[in-house]
Amino acid sequence: MNIYPAVDIKGGKCVRLVQGDFDKETVYLENPVEAAKMWQDQGAKWIHVVDLDGAKSGTPSNVDVIKNIRKALSANIQVGGGIRNMSTVENYLNLGINRIIFGSSAITNLSLVKETIDRFGADKVAVGIDVRQNQVAIEGWTKSSGIAIEKVLGQLKDMGVKTIIYTDISRDGMMKGPNFTGIEKVLSFGDFSVIASGGISSMQDLKQLALYENKGLEGAIIGKALYSGALDLKTVLKEFDTCEDESKNE
Repeated sequence: MNIYPAVDIKGGKCVRLVQGDFDKETVYLENPVEAAKMWQDQGAKWIHVVDLDGAKSGTPSNVDVIKNIRKALSANIQVGGGIRNMSTVENYLNLGINRIIFGSSAITNLSLVKETIDRFGADKVAVGIDVRQNQVAIEGWTKSSGIAIEKVLGQLKDMGVKTIIYTDISRDGMMKGPNFTGIEKVLSFGDFSVIASGGISSMQDLKQLALYENKGLEGAIIGKALYSGALDLKTVLKEFDTCEDESKNE
C-alpha cells in the first residue's frame, strides 16, 4: 500500500482544513516546499499536492510554489486543484509532475479527462471523487454536483480512468477514520486502483485499509495525522509502504 503525505497549499502556505471548510484553516508551515522535503526526507516516494485556492477558483493559484516543490524533490508528485483545461495539464506535465488529479473537471468536462488519457496515458491521470452524503462535490468541495457517485464512476470507467482518489468530505481533518463503506463501494467496480483519503488517523485505520489491497486499494493519503504527530511517517512507511522508487522523469 503506497503512502501519500499531503501538502495542501492555500495563500502560498502549507495548511490543513477541516471538512474542506476554507474558514477552518490551520497553517502548519509557511513554506510548502519545506513540508514536501520533510516528508521526502522521511522516506516518502510520492507527495500529494493540492492547490486549494485553485480548486475553489477554478484557476491554478500556486503554480510557482508547486514548481519549486518539483525542483526541490526527487520523489514523485501528484497535483490537483484548478486543473480545468488542457493548457494547465500540459504546464504541470512539462514541469515534471508525475500525475494530474482532476476534480471538478471529471464532472463538468469529461472530454478533458478523456483527451488527457488519450494524449498522455492513463498512468498520468487520477480523478478525485470527493463525496458528501453520496453526492460528488465540486469547486473545492464548496458545491454539490447533485450527481450520485455511482453514475460518475460508471462514466469514468467507460473512458479508461484507472486511478480514483476517494475522499469522504465529512471525515477530512476530523481524525475519526475513513469511510470504509464508501471505499468498498468504489472498489466494488473492480476496475480502479483506489487511493483512500479523509480521516486516516491511526495505524489501525491503515491496517484495515491494507485488507483491501487485493481488491484494488492502491494507497492512502495522510494529512492532519502526520502534521499533528498522531502518526509517524517513518513508522507508517516501514510497515505499509510498498511503492517502488521511480524517477521523476519516468
